[in-house]
Amino acid sequence: MKKRLLGVIDATTYAEDLKDLTLHRSVAAIPFGGRYRLIDFILSNMVNSGIESVGIFPKYPFRSLMDHLGSGKNWDLNRKRDGLFFFPFSSDDKPNFGMNSFEHFAANIDFLNRSTQEYCLISDANTIFNMDFNPLLEWHMEQGCDISEVRRDGAPLNIFLVKTSLLLELIDSRDKTGNYCMRDVVTDIDSPYQVCYYPYEGFAVTVDSIDQYYFASMEILKPTIWGQLFLKERAILTKVKDEPPTHYSKSASVHNSMIANGASIEGIVENSIIARGVKIAKGAIVRNSIIMQKTQIGENSILDHVIVDKDVKVESGITLIGTKDAPKILQKGSIIKGACVNS
Repeated sequence: MKKRLLGVIDATTYAEDLKDLTLHRSVAAIPFGGRYRLIDFILSNMVNSGIESVGIFPKYPFRSLMDHLGSGKNWDLNRKRDGLFFFPFSSDDKPNFGMNSFEHFAANIDFLNRSTQEYCLISDANTIFNMDFNPLLEWHMEQGCDISEVRRDGAPLNIFLVKTSLLLELIDSRDKTGNYCMRDVVTDIDSPYQVCYYPYEGFAVTVDSIDQYYFASMEILKPTIWGQLFLKERAILTKVKDEPPTHYSKSASVHNSMIANGASIEGIVENSIIARGVKIAKGAIVRNSIIMQKTQIGENSILDHVIVDKDVKVESGITLIGTKDAPKILQKGSIIKGACVNS
C-alpha cells in the first residue's frame, strides 16, 4: 500500500485565537507536549503509514517550521527518491488563497504531476492524533469513493483522500467550478463526485484556539489518552536534540507531569508539561501549566494555569495565576518582573 499514497500537508492555517503563540512561528510549528511541534503528528502518521513522499505547503512565517523539519531526516524522509518537499508561499495578494488552497497547489503543480503515487492524502498540520492511513485507503477503494473525508464523531478533521489524477482535475477546473479547496468540493451540493465519510474513533483534537491547545495539553497527562497517542508501533517522531537527562535536585517534587530532557527541576511541578532545557528554581511551584523550551522560573515563584512560551524568564517571587478557561500566556522571550501578577 505504501507506494500508492502521496502526502500533502497544508500548513497555511491561521487562527486568530492563537496569535500569542504565532507571533514568530506558524500554527504548524507551535510546540506541544514538551518535545514536539503540532506538525509532528500528521507527519509521523504519514510516515508510519508507509508514505515516502510528502509535500508541505506553508505560508509566512515559516522559518521556525523549516528549522524544525530540516531535511526530513528525523522522519526518514531525506531520500534520493521522493522524500520531504517544502513549498512556501509568502504573499497574500491572490484571492481564494486559504486552507487547502488549490491556488497554492497550482503554483507547485510539478510536485503532483511528477508523483507516481495513485492516491493523495491531504491534511492540515494542527490536529493531535495517531492514525494508520492504510485502513482508510482500503475502505476508500472498497466503498468506491471519489473523495473520502475523515471525521470524528461527525466533525471533520480536515483530512481528505483522493486519487491524484482527480486532484489534478479539481485544481485545473477551480475557476470554472468555483471550488478553490477540498472543503469547497465536499460541501458542493452540485458536486458530481461520491464523497464518503470515514469514521475515526481515536483521540483527536484540532488545535485552532488557546482553549483547544490547553485542553489537548492537559489531556495527554491522562494515561488513557497518552496510550492512544504515543504508541511504540507508531511513534510520534520529532527533531532530535542532543541534551542531557533531566536533573532533579533533592528539593524537587514532581507529580503527574511530563518533563522533557535537559530540564533542571529544584521546585514543585504538578499536572504540568515542562519542555527541554527549562529551569525551575528551588521553592518555585508550577501547577496546571505548560512551560516551553529554555524558560527559567525563579525561586519562590508560583505559576498556576499559565502557558509560557520559549526563552521566558520569570524572576524570583512572581505569582502568575490563570484559570482553566483562561490560562495566562507569557509571550516568547519576555522577562517577568514585579511582586505579583494575577489574572
